[in-house]
Amino acid sequence: MEASFEVTLQMVITVVAGISAQVLAAYFRVPSIVLLLLLGIFLGSDGIGVLHPQMLGTGLEVIVALATAIILFEGGLNLDLRELGRVSLSLQLLVTLGTLVTLIGGSMAAHWLGEFPWNIAFLYASIVVVTGPTVIGPLLKQINVDRQVATLLEGEGVLIDPVGAILAFVVLDTIVNGDADPINAIVGLMMRLGVGAAIGAVGGYVMSLIFKRANFLSIELKNLVVLAVLWGLFTLAQMIRTESGVMTTVVAGAVFANSSVPEERLLRSFKGQLTILSVSVLFILLAADLSIASVFALGWGSLFTVLVLMFVVRPINILLCTGNSDLNWRQKLFLSWVAPRGIVSASVASLFAILLTKHGINGGDAIKALVFLTIIMTVVCQGLTAGWVARCLQITSQEATGAVIVGCNPLSLLIARFFQERGENVVLIDTEPEYLAQAEAQNIRVIVSSALDAEVLEEAG
Repeated sequence: MEASFEVTLQMVITVVAGISAQVLAAYFRVPSIVLLLLLGIFLGSDGIGVLHPQMLGTGLEVIVALATAIILFEGGLNLDLRELGRVSLSLQLLVTLGTLVTLIGGSMAAHWLGEFPWNIAFLYASIVVVTGPTVIGPLLKQINVDRQVATLLEGEGVLIDPVGAILAFVVLDTIVNGDADPINAIVGLMMRLGVGAAIGAVGGYVMSLIFKRANFLSIELKNLVVLAVLWGLFTLAQMIRTESGVMTTVVAGAVFANSSVPEERLLRSFKGQLTILSVSVLFILLAADLSIASVFALGWGSLFTVLVLMFVVRPINILLCTGNSDLNWRQKLFLSWVAPRGIVSASVASLFAILLTKHGINGGDAIKALVFLTIIMTVVCQGLTAGWVARCLQITSQEATGAVIVGCNPLSLLIARFFQERGENVVLIDTEPEYLAQAEAQNIRVIVSSALDAEVLEEAG
């Protein structure tokens, strides 16, 4: 009974601390991951010592796996294929060529500057090829950067997570089994991506059918059914091909989100809440398990490794992947600056530290420390300055908040004036506006259209 209470106490402390960090981050308008990391370290063994994640045993790995599935599914839900189509070439290059650039550049920096053996250096680079959608998403909402840049960053963060996670496990498998054949590594990577994508596509379609046709279910029960199906798909993919589950969750979310599902907004809200809880719990637990002494023991070479990753490898990555795009130099410079690492990197690094130790391979704790150093430096430096950089580069969106009102009549004009008095934009849309002159006299914008299609709504706002 006492042991179970201790575990319960650990989870309660974790949840309370995580949500408290989220509240403080919202109040001070800073990236939540900054406070989650600081609070997790403070509560851990190197702080006041009230949080001990190792007490969870293998349960920690279970929590990491299931919570990561929720986070990546929610990221897939936010993928707008119509917006992604506008930056498709650059996005494809970031996920493919960009991954290769970061893998090679990061491993070279870790080997020559951090003095890591080549195998551990490659493993570190494979872990940090991913960016953090759970960091980028809230960050972009705060700074309101222009849509094209935001879409590219969000798309990169979501799509590169499963690719990077699977790549990292392929590299780990190569190190543990001593198989240095690159053909086997590539085949393993493609098999995991293919299996995960296939299961995710079918699963996402099944989820959409449940939402569309299971009218006897309440929306609350539908949300829980989707959660159960998601975890079932994740487990199935893991059983068929190890580590293919991360790809499954992203593809399932993307297929579901682009299937014109009724009441999808309510599912997004539910999954968004679960994601906030998952991120809060994971970062607190993983940060509490971090040894600060191991971070300081890395030395100056590891600090220079992260700086090279931020200021050399990332700009080269963006230059190569967006060279033929219509992005201007300001947008490219901002993309070069913003690449924070997040929960997937932290989760994979913590798991790898355990696996390497189990196989008697040195470097597990060091690689975990270097990954967390990368997360801390990228999140703090880039997260806290992204808004200032965006304003200096003049790529923040100039659109104000407002409303689109269907119909141009006395009532809509009255409502429009109310929005104007609050300093917000307002647009009226009508097929044959009878009060066009009155609207123009009051400087109210009117769009004349025979149908409310997507292009008209986009023009409105």
